Amino acid sequence: MEMTDASGQTDQEAGDEDLLDELYDEETEDMPVVSDVPDPLYHFNYAMYAVNDCLYFMVLKPASEGYKALAPEPVRLGVRNFFHNLLFPVRLVNNLLQGRAQDAGDEVQIFLINSTEGLLGLMQPAQEKYGFTTADEDLGQTLGTYQLSEGFYLVLPVLGPSSLRDAVGMVGDSFLKPVNYVEPWELSTGMTALDTVNAASFRVGDYEMLKKSAVDFYQAQKNAYIQNRRHKISE
Repeated sequence: MEMTDASGQTDQEAGDEDLLDELYDEETEDMPVVSDVPDPLYHFNYAMYAVNDCLYFMVLKPASEGYKALAPEPVRLGVRNFFHNLLFPVRLVNNLLQGRAQDAGDEVQIFLINSTEGLLGLMQPAQEKYGFTTADEDLGQTLGTYQLSEGFYLVLPVLGPSSLRDAVGMVGDSFLKPVNYVEPWELSTGMTALDTVNAASFRVGDYEMLKKSAVDFYQAQKNAYIQNRRHKISE
């Protein structure tokens, strides 16, 4: 069985839910420049942008390149699927909060099928074999569906582009992530690091390409992030 991502796509068709997927969704590339989201913390945000850029080149890129060289693609796909399966509580609760009962029911079935037939989520028979589609919803999107605005733009250390609304949503979602309850904390941190490096291994080189093509990469990140989040909320 060929392993696929959460949308039922192969590695050649789509990346993971990592930073670059958040920022550079193909459906938002040609959208107009965002001008209505304030950036009152510009100096802090730019400093965090610079820190994150440095961390990418000094830590994440070499780690993901080394990991990719050691781990075959089927292994990396299995790891990606496993961590996506663990996010079931986040998807379930937020679909329910948005009144998407059908999607919530589908998420339950996807989780049960992939956790059993898919060997703890390493494979995705629910999507590949039975045709289910994952509804990737988070609390930031849920708040957006209730007409709560972004507030202002925010760049978080390590985590990257966000907004006041999405940062609040991220905190709320953290209580629904099973990895955060793993003990000892060293194991939990290691699992999070593995998820991050594994996700980045599917997009080695993309960040550099996008940075090189942008006149102002800070503004490009801001625009792409806000537009992509608005697109997801409108779906």
